[in-house]
Amino acid sequence: MAGNTAKLTSSSISPQQSSQHNHNKIEIKDLNKVYKGRNGDTIALQNTNLTIKNNEFVCVVGPSGCGKTTLLNIIGGLEESTSGSVKVEGVEVKGPGKERGVVFQQYALFPWKTVLKNVEFGLKLRGLSKQERREKAEHYLELVGLKDFANAYPKELSGGMKQRVAIARAYAVEPEVLLMDEPFGALDAQTRAQLQEELLKTWQKEQKTCFFITHDVDEAVILAQRVVIMSARPGRIKEIIDVDIPYPRDQSTKLDERFIEIKNEIWSKVYREYLEVSK
Repeated sequence: MAGNTAKLTSSSISPQQSSQHNHNKIEIKDLNKVYKGRNGDTIALQNTNLTIKNNEFVCVVGPSGCGKTTLLNIIGGLEESTSGSVKVEGVEVKGPGKERGVVFQQYALFPWKTVLKNVEFGLKLRGLSKQERREKAEHYLELVGLKDFANAYPKELSGGMKQRVAIARAYAVEPEVLLMDEPFGALDAQTRAQLQEELLKTWQKEQKTCFFITHDVDEAVILAQRVVIMSARPGRIKEIIDVDIPYPRDQSTKLDERFIEIKNEIWSKVYREYLEVSK
């Protein structure tokens, strides 16, 4: 099967997205990142080129150390590239920006603040009034199913609930791009599956551009419109596979013949990269 020649069908994007889908949101051009160390230089990213469309959901997979997180951090403005450029809406990334929200594997919640106050935090920095902050925070907590826990503290929540708070906080500041670095990686399988479905529903409602890193090929195929496979270090984009499975998707989608076919294709390519790392 020639996976990267498959085309997105019109049914594979939500109706709200179809009119805007052809507009480029992120443009990564000739990106290189070299870390200098005592024992010599480490090339984390090499000649990386990628274009992500408006409202598109892209997942990135590849072996550990292949530059996935480095790439996300450069898009987020948290790290500088050695050379090349990243543009969001045609503007070169020079540092963090309000149009980009980041969700990490570790929840990074303030333990002394309630769930509501955690979600309001970024809104307070933006100068919104107390009422505006509360209304927005409550809206996004409802979106992730946590409105009844608004006055709870992080220590009273499960891991999955904490991650939902982190997602609500990222959404509340209304970024145009959501950057997610293995946000479900530390969760049990059942919670992970639940949050995958919730994220897809939220993405289709909110129409964000999503750049999502995962080690889980099943997760990549259930979520993404395209899956980017990165090579072993130095990190390069080895291949991009279109996932031509219509939305909405849920866990039963994993039983579909087409899902299994795409998953096996991606896994075989990723596995080859894992073998390269272990040589």
